[in-house]
Amino acid sequence: MRNFIKVGKLSELPHGQAKVVKAAGTEIAVFNLGGKLWAIDNACPHVDGPLAEGDVCGDEVVCPWHGARFKITTGEVLDGPTNQNVHTYPVRIEGDEIIVEV
Repeated sequence: MRNFIKVGKLSELPHGQAKVVKAAGTEIAVFNLGGKLWAIDNACPHVDGPLAEGDVCGDEVVCPWHGARFKITTGEVLDGPTNQNVHTYPVRIEGDEIIVEV
């Protein structure tokens, strides 16, 4: 069953920035990459580091705690102390509303 949840406003998420939202009891990191939004689990699978606080370079984010790197667009782990990918969530925009499917 699809569950679409409004999690914030596009006007509150500048290009190149990330925002933590809660949807269905899960912390999700929403990234604005060049005007397109992507959503992944906020917790790094290594020890739950906050990915929304990590450095973003292109379409990659680096966990601020231990340096694991993830591809934001796919959730794929690229490097670091974990071999687990993070879950991705479909995102859509309706007017100024950010909507995540969980």
